[in-house]
Amino acid sequence: MKAYKAYCFDLDGTVYRGKEGIPSAIAFIHRLQQAGIEPFYVTNNASKTREQLQEALRAMGVQVPLTHIYSSALVTAKYIAHHYPQKTVAMLGSDGIRSALLQEGIDIVEQDSDIFVIGMDRALTYDKLARATLAIQNGALFIATNQDIKYPMEQGFLPGNGSFARLVGEVAGVEPIYIGKPSPIILETIATEHGFSKEDMVMIGDNYDTDILCGIHFGCDTIHVNTGVTPTEAVLMKEQKPTYVVDEL
Repeated sequence: MKAYKAYCFDLDGTVYRGKEGIPSAIAFIHRLQQAGIEPFYVTNNASKTREQLQEALRAMGVQVPLTHIYSSALVTAKYIAHHYPQKTVAMLGSDGIRSALLQEGIDIVEQDSDIFVIGMDRALTYDKLARATLAIQNGALFIATNQDIKYPMEQGFLPGNGSFARLVGEVAGVEPIYIGKPSPIILETIATEHGFSKEDMVMIGDNYDTDILCGIHFGCDTIHVNTGVTPTEAVLMKEQKPTYVVDEL
């Protein structure tokens, strides 16, 4: 395997499952850091802030600079600020997306918004979903932080943000703009902000449909690990295969 300057790790299913770190991934990250390479962490989880993700990794024995953590919430806020300046946003989500929007100076409103953003919300209710579908039917631009249908926990798989975004989109009759993986926007942001070329970077993940396709769409090398969503045998049947396939890191 060639050496890279930017190792971009997915989190859920790659570095940890729930609150449990994956030992081989933690050891690999430590090896990189000992070699003077500080990895990046690229997650579709929009429910947590950079600081919360940093603390979760610290609890597993991984020290991470804030500037190396990129969530779909953070990149969604940057995308809106760049492409839709001065537009108001209503949202369904948690601390991660709310904090990211506010940090970009975006005006968050409860109704009559120009844009409606859906991020992961574990306190989801029927009324919140109804509010989203009505806002989008009334003309709000529909943006979803990510399209993950499910994510791995210690006990098994749980519903992801993509399942709720798909539900709202089906009711409203509108396909959302998805910002997180497999869109290459998140890797493009890292390359731009840190001065990397595509040849410098590798995307590491367990989910073929998000992590690996993100790297393929961006044009960098990819490593699939068999520790989360997509089993190796399914990956090997894909037309576009990862650069590398490993059982664990």
